[in-house]
Amino acid sequence: MRIAELSRRTGMPMPTIKYYLREGLAHPGERLSVNQTSYDETHVRRLTLVRALIEVGGLSIAAAREVLRSLDSREALFTVLATMQNHLVTPVEQSAETVADKARDRVRTLVAGRGWHVDLDSPPATVLVDALATLDRLGHHDYATILDTLADAGQRVAEAEVGAVVGREDQDVVEAAVVGTALGGVVLNSLRLLAHQHASATAFGA
Repeated sequence: MRIAELSRRTGMPMPTIKYYLREGLAHPGERLSVNQTSYDETHVRRLTLVRALIEVGGLSIAAAREVLRSLDSREALFTVLATMQNHLVTPVEQSAETVADKARDRVRTLVAGRGWHVDLDSPPATVLVDALATLDRLGHHDYATILDTLADAGQRVAEAEVGAVVGREDQDVVEAAVVGTALGGVVLNSLRLLAHQHASATAFGA
């Protein structure tokens, strides 16, 4: 197919497709002549994945390139997901002040109590610590009382997402996990915000 057809199939403008190709996010098409290049179904699938990671998942071009490189190299699932998570959240420099120490202890206790096998130095953990410390600084100490409830919800979601890809071919599992990690947060947060609307209307009679 020509690039115009590729644009129609993927829903991407041709300049965007050319940009992603120049950035090495998809393999080049087959050169037919100086002004003509042919593309196939692998380009449709790859560009759809690129769009999911960047335009929906919010990854930068550089981050998407690294995730795709990890995916293409057929690295182990945990390695690919670690690469993905490292780009989905941006850790802040942790303070040594007491409120941050308390937040770190709270996260450590939560993880230990639930028997989770996680990296407490990973970006998701450090972002969680900073969020809890910020809540404390703002005086919202009561938020900590629902932390276990949120962890329960997070665990159920994670188990459902992992369960959804179990049984696929090895590489399909890795790609499905990457897509789920990138878009799952978008879906989950959207559902959470919709549920907030309902809960607020119920609680306050709006």
